[in-house]
Amino acid sequence: MSRIGKMPIPVPAGVEVKIEGSKVTVKGSKGTLSQEFSPAMTIRQEGDEIIVERPDDERESRSLHGLTRSLINNMVVGVSEGFEKKLEIQGVGYRALLKGKNLELQVGYSHPVVVEPKEGISFEVPDQQHITVKGFDKQLVGQTAAEIRKWREPEPYKGKGIRYEGEYVRHKLGKAAGVAEG
Repeated sequence: MSRIGKMPIPVPAGVEVKIEGSKVTVKGSKGTLSQEFSPAMTIRQEGDEIIVERPDDERESRSLHGLTRSLINNMVVGVSEGFEKKLEIQGVGYRALLKGKNLELQVGYSHPVVVEPKEGISFEVPDQQHITVKGFDKQLVGQTAAEIRKWREPEPYKGKGIRYEGEYVRHKLGKAAGVAEG
């Protein structure tokens, strides 16, 4: 049996869960999330816990069991606590500014790059080298952070670019490495 799928999902106080067949709607202080799941999975609420069960031990049912439980858990955690991704900028002259709700990046182009937040997403810029993407939808937070990183991915020769906090970029030596072997 799935170790993740069989764990019950705790529902904190202030979070309202509505289950209509295979559609789950979760409402909390940060917002409302709704998602349709596979009709094969049985989703039910017992007190302050949500339980996900599968019909049989087929391969597809086993994989959907853990996935469904994880997605519902992310919805509950998102509307109660929220999610965040942190990015750091490295490079001479590279910086981030917050202009209203929009994020303005200067990452080596002739013009500043303006990133507008999607609904449910907010940006924080504690200093010019760090960006925090916040929101209650885990998938949307990760997607937005990836789109910001894509403007200038970290390159392996000088290490310049936008990277996730704690991401390791392996450095290459460049041309000098090939000359020494000859």
